[in-house]
Amino acid sequence: MSTATGVEGLLRELAPQVVGILVRRFGDFGSCEDAVQEALLAASVQWPAEGVPDNPTGWLITVASRRRTQLWRSDTARRRREQTAAALAPADPEPVPAVDDTLTLLMLCCHPALTRVSQVALTLRVVGGLSTPEIARAFLVPDATIGQRISRAKQRIKASGAEFQLPLEAERADRITAVLHVLYLIFNEGYTASSGAVLNRVELTSEAIRLARQLHDLLPGDSEVTGLLALMLLTDARRRARTGPDGTLVPLAEQDRSRWDTKAITEGVELITEALAHPPLGPYQLQAAIAAVHDEAARAEDTDWRQILGLYDLLNAVAPGPMVTLGRVVAVAMVHGPQAGLRELTGAETDPALAGHHRVHAVRAHLLDLSGDREAAKACYEMAARHTLSIPEQRYLAAQAGADVEIADPAATPLM
Repeated sequence: MSTATGVEGLLRELAPQVVGILVRRFGDFGSCEDAVQEALLAASVQWPAEGVPDNPTGWLITVASRRRTQLWRSDTARRRREQTAAALAPADPEPVPAVDDTLTLLMLCCHPALTRVSQVALTLRVVGGLSTPEIARAFLVPDATIGQRISRAKQRIKASGAEFQLPLEAERADRITAVLHVLYLIFNEGYTASSGAVLNRVELTSEAIRLARQLHDLLPGDSEVTGLLALMLLTDARRRARTGPDGTLVPLAEQDRSRWDTKAITEGVELITEALAHPPLGPYQLQAAIAAVHDEAARAEDTDWRQILGLYDLLNAVAPGPMVTLGRVVAVAMVHGPQAGLRELTGAETDPALAGHHRVHAVRAHLLDLSGDREAAKACYEMAARHTLSIPEQRYLAAQAGADVEIADPAATPLM
């Protein structure tokens, strides 16, 4: 664990534990989180050079506690900068409390007083252990933007009077739902970036899976938590086959399935099988079940589309949404033919959330292609290419259209 990569992984694992311990001890979430970030920075400099201490958690607790005291006593930004160096001093490791506060931290970061983008940023910072620049790079926004959002989020939590404890039983289910949704958003942005030059942002998918594993360890009996972890594993298993050597997008039907991660698929199938055996049925379980049907097909033509359509019907009843609608349209087309899918799509695009969306144009283009109307398909592919900010998607769709499409600014309209 003496390498920089090993230290980075260890620090991300320890970050939520140390934040939780300090908040439990001192009570002020904002100053404690700032102090832990500085302790993590100190460790990232010192540990690769000098080795990881015997009690790394205790080391971080001691350094962060000292820094939090310094911050509390400081009157000016100059004093804070001068005293940052003190955090680099060797620390006598403190005993580590047995309480694991990760779940409490997750729920605090997903407090209902925060906007969704603030919940995502704060979760990545506090529980994920990512630095402000790392989060900013992931979402293609300036460091200052993310820093301001994190700062405002901590201020709102303080103003709300939230205490560092698990919510009351009546509120807990809603808060866990928010936590799951935030992890889902982080994973989705990593798996198919909403803008930019790359299709996958592995740092985000990896972090989402790591946090989902932690949540599953804390709540092993929650079927939706299990379903979300299964969904992530079954989806991420295809990542290596989704792009060609030059970074071009490879659609699911054309992927080299020998490149799929069979270990992740096996684990994901086991998890979703376990989750489906314990109702109630939720949207993450159903999405994971759909992913499992895709992953278990040895060839694209072996895919059980009738089963997928049945699962989409259930998902549409449990958690309707625009992307669910589009997924079901494709399943209808694969079971009943492209004309049936096109009829479903015509009805679906009356939803304002889908009007003009590039995925609507892309699905229509695909179905028109399947039906033999190549000219109409080309026009729709071109329209889809012009409406997406993902450069790999633009290039794929433009290639399908056989047209030159101007590539959008990769920094435009980022998620955060």
